[in-house]
Amino acid sequence: MNQSKKTKVLVFSPHPDDLDFSCSGAVAKWTKEGQEVYYCIISGGCKGSHKTKVSEIELRKIREGEQKKAAGIVGAKKVIFLREKDGELENTKELRKKLVKVIREVKPDIVLSFDPANMNFDNFYRAHRDHRLGAEAVFDAIYPAANSEAFFPELTRKYPPHQIKELWFFATNKPNVFIDISKTIDKKLEALKQHESQIEDFKWVEKTIIKWAKESGKRAKMKYVEEFRVMKF
Repeated sequence: MNQSKKTKVLVFSPHPDDLDFSCSGAVAKWTKEGQEVYYCIISGGCKGSHKTKVSEIELRKIREGEQKKAAGIVGAKKVIFLREKDGELENTKELRKKLVKVIREVKPDIVLSFDPANMNFDNFYRAHRDHRLGAEAVFDAIYPAANSEAFFPELTRKYPPHQIKELWFFATNKPNVFIDISKTIDKKLEALKQHESQIEDFKWVEKTIIKWAKESGKRAKMKYVEEFRVMKF
């Protein structure tokens, strides 16, 4: 992250709250430094709540409201909701077109997403179907589609091709970049606290997040860390 000039960041998340678990500490750090961050939530997240008696439409409203509050806490500028079906994400041409439109509209320098290389099926969270297929769709939308007039030419007049500079994968088992979130972990926890429809035991979540950040910190010789696998164009 180049602090000498303003950087625009776009974070793709399969569901509301995924990005708060994975990278909101880094987001809070970047916005504090003056960077501009946008969120794009791919699905409505209507199958991920313990509030099963709430209708799908109402739950989507609740989850979107929670995500907007969380985004405000860490300083994200805008949250875009694509409202795809939770639990049914597929790497389709239709979804890639929507993702390409967002990339070309926002024009980010850096994109964050789940790591599509998580194919070992050794972690339930990383191997979640929406996380895997959503990450693949984001990758395919970035390369080669977003920067090519040959892909989705019907978008080109209003949304011309855009080439990002870096792709940062979170929830990865092969990190090569470590972000110190020691000064922003409180913001991360506060953002997660907004997802009340998802979290029944916040004390457990708090302990788990601190544990993860400490473990990552030990590898990077820092107190609290978020890990990423970074690819540069």
